[in-house]
Formats: sequence, structure tokens, C-alpha cells
Amino acid sequence: MAKIDTPLALRLRPETLEEFIGQKHILGEGKILKRAIIAKRLPSLIFYGPAGCGKTTLGLIVAKSIEADFIYLNASFTSSVEVRKIIQTAKKKLEKESRKTILFIDEIHRFNKLQQESLVPDTESANINLIGATIYNPAYYLIPSLISRAIVAEFKPLTKEDIIAILKRALTDKEKGLGDMNIACSEDALEHIAVLSAGDARKALGSLEIGILSTKEDTEGKIHFDLNGARESIQKNIFYDKKDSYHYDTISAFIKSVRGSDVDSALYWLAKMIKSGEDPRFIARRIVILASEDIGNANPFALVLATSAFKAVEFIGKPESDLILAQATIYLAASPKSNSAYLAIDKAKKDIEEEETKEVPKHIKTHSKDYKYPHSYGGYVSQDYGARNKYYFPKDVGEEKKIKEFLEHLQKN
Repeated sequence: MAKIDTPLALRLRPETLEEFIGQKHILGEGKILKRAIIAKRLPSLIFYGPAGCGKTTLGLIVAKSIEADFIYLNASFTSSVEVRKIIQTAKKKLEKESRKTILFIDEIHRFNKLQQESLVPDTESANINLIGATIYNPAYYLIPSLISRAIVAEFKPLTKEDIIAILKRALTDKEKGLGDMNIACSEDALEHIAVLSAGDARKALGSLEIGILSTKEDTEGKIHFDLNGARESIQKNIFYDKKDSYHYDTISAFIKSVRGSDVDSALYWLAKMIKSGEDPRFIARRIVILASEDIGNANPFALVLATSAFKAVEFIGKPESDLILAQATIYLAASPKSNSAYLAIDKAKKDIEEEETKEVPKHIKTHSKDYKYPHSYGGYVSQDYGARNKYYFPKDVGEEKKIKEFLEHLQKN
């Protein structure tokens, strides 16, 4: 039987670059990170990306490749005093034994600016080799002086094929994996785990291990792990953070799908945000903005519906608010589109910013005797209302086409 005193994901952790699966975009031949590891000339490294895609594992591989001590810290539970002690010890070891130390700081984004700044002198003088890991884009969370001294590598979620390869290695490895067990594992079971793990190898291996160890042997001592077993062993993993680029990328995809009149894609991204726990009021606010920015007077009712949806979401709450958001999304995505109002006010604001402010014409000031009252002229009369330029250019779509025809009629007559 395979050892089960430590999790399968830890036992199966690769120890060399050759064993490492995935991240070819940063570890492929000729890539700067791989070249730096092979040359053993490493500056500080910043790894960012979702959980379970190999950040800590690669840190361990780097330490082994340059024959350095590896010290792991989690920024959530580490003080500046502790970091200072580790750096002082590393400095002495470098001076006396010429042995390097890799200081791996997980969740480095949790360090404040002062704590991050304190790392800069020792990373620059190479007293330590710093590897910072985070799920967040460092551009938003780390100080520029730390980023500028590091190779920043974005880790992607592992592909389905990567995960399946890792799972198959686990099933065949007799020393570290489950290879010494009598297991018959179906391909669709592996594929199911690979898909639902969403690129997280740790989750995939944990689910496989739970599934195998909780499946009873048949009369011949064989474990049959099939699709049903896989379904009972894993839950869907959605990597989404409401404070970072994943949050903004997803709402961006939603907005662009609505703007592009792709109803199904809009619903897909809406569903992802809902399942990930996004605040429905945030989505509803974006829908209201969309109604004016991208639909406007091509369908004026879109703004009415969007505003009603926003109020209903606040009043109803989850989970019923999901239906309200879906209805509004479908209506907006299927509406004719016009950004004329957006372009008009944007151009007018630029004129206010860049040109000399024009005084209100005398005849339209308060209580002016020279003002021509349009209703006295059948509803319209030509006079100067103050605009220097033309801002609004209605389009030939939806209700806005009627507005265009009406304005053109006034100008002709």
C-alpha cells in the first residue's frame, strides 16, 4: 500500500524541471526564467497565479538547482522581526559557507509597503534570493522597487491535459503515488476530475486520493474508480477573486458580450459571477451603466428596465436576484446598440475642459425679454442656445432613428 501519512499532492511534488508539468509559457526552451534557473543566476522572483499551479513547487526546484537552503514563510503569519532574523542568518551563512538561501514568502501581497521595502536592500545585495508568491497581480499589490528587481512570472491554471498527466503519474508511481495499489481507473473519471479541478493540481490529486481510498475493493482486491466515483470525490473549483484582475476581467467579458449582442456569452459570464459569490448589486450597477453607454436612445426602455432591475435586486436579494439579473442581461444583449449619448457628452466635456468657457447668451438668461418661447412658434424656433460644436450624432438604429429623423426635420424647416 502507498503511504498515506502525507497528502498525495505533497508526496508527488516534482523535484526537477524535467518532472515539472505545465507553465510552458515561462519554462519553455529559451524562456528567461528557465535560462536563469539553468544558469544559476537568479535575481528575485515574483510568482503569481491561482492556487495549485506550481508556484511553491517551482520555488523548491529552484532552491535545489542552485543548492540553496529553502525557507518558507507565509506573510499572513510572519512579522518583520522574524524576517529580519532569517535574513541575518542567511547573510552569515553566505559569508562563512558561501551557501545561498532562498526565502520563499507566500501571500507576499499581505506585507504592507514598509515591510516590502525592508526586503529591497538584501535582495539587491544578494544576501538572500527572494521568491514572492501571490494569487494577485503584483502590479496592484507590490511596490515598484521590489518588482523592478525581480523576474515576474505569471502562472496559468494547468490545462486539462496537464492535470490528467499528473493524475496518471500518481496512479503509476509506486514510490510516491498510488502505483502499488490494484486500481482500475476509467479515462472519463480522470477527465471529470481534471475539468472540475479548474487547473488546480493540488485539488485534483486530493480528490483522486479521496476517491481511491474511499472506494471498496472487489472480491479480487481490485479498486474500480469510475465516473460516478469521481463525481462524488470533487466539487467544482472556480478561481475568482472579487478584488483583483479576475474580478475585473470577468465583468469586462460580461460587458463586452452584452455590447456585442451575444446573449449566451453574456449569460455564461453572469453565471460565473453569480456562482463565484459576486455582489449582485455590483452586477446590477454595471447593467444600468450599460443601458446608457451602449444602448442609449436606440432603446430608451433599456435604462428603465435596468434601473428597475437594480432596485429589484436590492429589494429581493439572493437567490431570486439571479433571475432578475438574467432577464435584464438578455434584454440588454438583445437590444439595438448606440453609444451616441456616450460620445456626445464625452465630446462636450472635452470642450468645457479645453476651450474658454462661453458666457450664457443674453437672450436665454433668466427673465430675458429677447427669449423666443418655442411653443409660441408651433413647438420649435431657431435661436442660439450656446453650443459651439455639434455633439450628438444619432444613429439609424432602433428608436434613435426616429430621433435622428425628427432633428433632421427641424433643421430642414
